[in-house]
Amino acid sequence: MLKAVDEIRRELGEEAVSTDPDDLEYHGYSEISTSNTDERPIAVVRPQSTEQVSAIAKICTKYKIPMVPFGAKSSVEGNYSSPFSGICIDMCEMDKIVEFYPQDMDIVVQAGVNWTVLNEEIKDTGLFLPPDPGPTALIGGMVATNCSGTNAMRYGAMKDYVVNLTVVLADGTIIKTRHRPRKTSAGYNLNSLFTGSEGTLGIITQATLKLAVLPTNLSAAAAAFGSVHQAVAAASTMIRSGLPLAALELMDDQQMRSTNKSGGTAGRMWEENPTLFLKFSGTESSMKDSVKAAQDICRTHNARTFDSVYGEKEIDSLWSARKRALFAAIAEQPKGAMVWSTDVAVPISRMADLIEESRAKATGLNLWNSVLGHVGDGNFHQAMFYLPNDAIGKQKVADCVDTMVKRAIEMEGTVSGEHGIGIGKKDCLLKELGPSTIGVMKALKDALDPHWLLNPGKVFDE
Repeated sequence: MLKAVDEIRRELGEEAVSTDPDDLEYHGYSEISTSNTDERPIAVVRPQSTEQVSAIAKICTKYKIPMVPFGAKSSVEGNYSSPFSGICIDMCEMDKIVEFYPQDMDIVVQAGVNWTVLNEEIKDTGLFLPPDPGPTALIGGMVATNCSGTNAMRYGAMKDYVVNLTVVLADGTIIKTRHRPRKTSAGYNLNSLFTGSEGTLGIITQATLKLAVLPTNLSAAAAAFGSVHQAVAAASTMIRSGLPLAALELMDDQQMRSTNKSGGTAGRMWEENPTLFLKFSGTESSMKDSVKAAQDICRTHNARTFDSVYGEKEIDSLWSARKRALFAAIAEQPKGAMVWSTDVAVPISRMADLIEESRAKATGLNLWNSVLGHVGDGNFHQAMFYLPNDAIGKQKVADCVDTMVKRAIEMEGTVSGEHGIGIGKKDCLLKELGPSTIGVMKALKDALDPHWLLNPGKVFDE
């Protein structure tokens, strides 16, 4: 491997390659992931162009060395870890907006662009990129995991915004999946092949992304209920009624307690019950009609409270409870404990059942746990704490996660709504899709990466 590192240094320059032990540790281990491995990359390389990524790939293929793409380190399933060591390709310096076509409502960006920075740069044009995962996420990782976020109910996931991709294959070949029109029926849909592939089929270096019009009129609301079932039933009724909701989120009673323990939001303290968070957009009159309709539906489902707000400052204050939820939960983390956060997605009609089952099992084992739900699309996250040196406690958490995943599959759901598979859910994916479907995926992997050098050990094993 050292020969490859030396050759990459000569190709990219000394400053592009790091073998600093702290750098290797940072790129190989995460405190927010339960899918860490003992191995670390032998070197971290920071390319600045697609051509440099291609050069790295050619050298790694020459020496048969694993390549692991690295973005913002926000994965919780170990997508960026290096179980077989190798070269970590950190995309952080590929952070340029290449072209912007406001009239066409699309933009060309390198893989290392942060989505919040992108939206700040273009907000004066009245456009934005809707997917809103964790604020540190980079475009390459967002495409590689097909991320979504709180805006997914109205705007969809990352796959819905990919116009084309520039990808470096394992042997260094550079491809562009298609041109820039909004629609095409020319050839295979390679965008869909690489979106969600977690860096196992190619390294995404650049993307042309579709943009949406930034809403000018917004409002938000929060409704507390006596149970998760009541909250989800109200959400389902709102969806079936055709209300033009921009977002529909759920926080359980434990999550609301965590929010209050962390000081609430902008002076607001919350009722500690399962709570729906809603966003609306449209004309002022239509938006007020939508808020009133949502309030009526919530009352029909025995909502304990319903608070609506207008104006950017007030909306940010209310909605920050949802956006800060993970940090509020982590603030309750006992000293030395780690958080195990995972997600599944099921048909909306089964969501309340699975949440209640999952919470009951964790609570029955005396595990601290909380639930956040993208109730608008049946996706939810459960977080639990455990002590790394407590093998029994860790196994309890693992059993809870395993049961939740099995039940999601039984309900015709998926083992991951937006986190991806990484290392942590390979066995789960096999249970969901079966050996024949996984076999097709492996055939694609064999064709594009015959030596299995791209992000090995992720999604499935050789």
